Amino acid sequence: MKDIVRVVGWQDGQVDKADAGLESAWIAIRTGLRRDVGARMFDQWLKPVRLGDYCAESQTLDLLVASDFSANFVSGQFGDRLRMAWRSAGVSVREVRLRHAPDVAGPRLLEIVSVEAAAAAPAEAAIIPIASNFLPRHGFEEFVTGDTNHLAFSAAQAMAGEATPRFSPLFIHGGTGQGKTHLLHSIARAFSAHSPSQAVLYMSAERFMVEFVNAMRANETMAFKGRLRAARLLLIDDIQFIAGKGSTQEEFLHTINDLIDTGARIVVTADRAPQLLESIDPRILSRLAGGLVADIQPAGLDLRLAILEAKRAVAGDPPVPDAVIDFLARSIRSNVRELEGAFNKLVAYGQLTGRSIDLDFAQQMLADTVRANARRITVDEIQKACAAHFKIDPSEMRSKRRARAVARPRQVAMYLAKKMTPRSLPEIGRIFGGRDHSTVIHAVRTIEALRESNPDMDADVRALQRLLEG
Repeated sequence: MKDIVRVVGWQDGQVDKADAGLESAWIAIRTGLRRDVGARMFDQWLKPVRLGDYCAESQTLDLLVASDFSANFVSGQFGDRLRMAWRSAGVSVREVRLRHAPDVAGPRLLEIVSVEAAAAAPAEAAIIPIASNFLPRHGFEEFVTGDTNHLAFSAAQAMAGEATPRFSPLFIHGGTGQGKTHLLHSIARAFSAHSPSQAVLYMSAERFMVEFVNAMRANETMAFKGRLRAARLLLIDDIQFIAGKGSTQEEFLHTINDLIDTGARIVVTADRAPQLLESIDPRILSRLAGGLVADIQPAGLDLRLAILEAKRAVAGDPPVPDAVIDFLARSIRSNVRELEGAFNKLVAYGQLTGRSIDLDFAQQMLADTVRANARRITVDEIQKACAAHFKIDPSEMRSKRRARAVARPRQVAMYLAKKMTPRSLPEIGRIFGGRDHSTVIHAVRTIEALRESNPDMDADVRALQRLLEG
């Protein structure tokens, strides 16, 4: 039977006299911790900690905190420091456990005035540090680069390097499946490799919102804030999903301000440039745009071929002939993720059935994918292509300016959006800065007439269509 000493009645230094050795050691440890971690962190997280049960046989001491969330946080941030302190304190404590005790007072909490609609989301477990979530296939060495993603790749490497980057935050934007999340995981892995003791936190913007709302509902807002601000590298994916979420945006703004002020590294991704994000606090957009903004454009034919060559080099049997590689690269243009998925499908089917891979087989297996891909040109791609072709800023596609140098390219983009996407006229109008569907109809008719009467306009439209079709 293990001997267990129950330490009771302790609060800020009060403890059963039978365990005066633990009490005096704890007083000294608390003094050292306050000096080492700073008064603010100590008062928020360590001051409320209480002594719990002590097992003499295993020499294990329980330290009690107000919630499971606090137990996870204190253990993750201060666990090693606590264990070392107790082992060096001259008492028989070899192991320290953080446990939840309902009667322990938690840290002082801020009053929350309002909670957005996302509060209806079910409670979830505390966020797991990214160190346990690295995707092995997502490293810099597996990321194939080309003209359309080279800047984002180089900036990501700089953000992950041992030297302090010259910019922060890093804002990476691009369409779905172009490699943004791959770069986030690559940054996290590379940074943790040379700085394993530095806290790294990765989450999607949607997860940020849910975690924040759950923390408010559980009266653990300070724990949530402290966890975020402890990160030395914060990575947020798909920031566009907090659009319109007032209190979440306010907390995100305070988080990035605090982290920037303390020299932490911040990387944020979105599906469009900062100036094109709608219903996002202008203060957040200003902060994000104040670092480095790098885009990932849809992969061109050369890059798609290079990506497939890289996959073929490690795929093994059955071999994938050049004709199939060329077919995939030319047929699947929407995003890199879908291109890689199509390649994986062919190889997996060949390995499972023993069938060789040839062009007829690839065309048969991927017929639906190819047909669907042909319909997936997006309005965003069209806007960017037209802006680049006519040498205007992409934001002009949504602006209210009516100067011909801006209005004509915008009309061409509306025309192509109607011809090359399944979007309805009202949808297209909304994407072009909230315009009415009648504006889109006028643009389509205008460009149709110009194509018949103006060979230069017809040539421009044809060139854009070829570009968008790959």
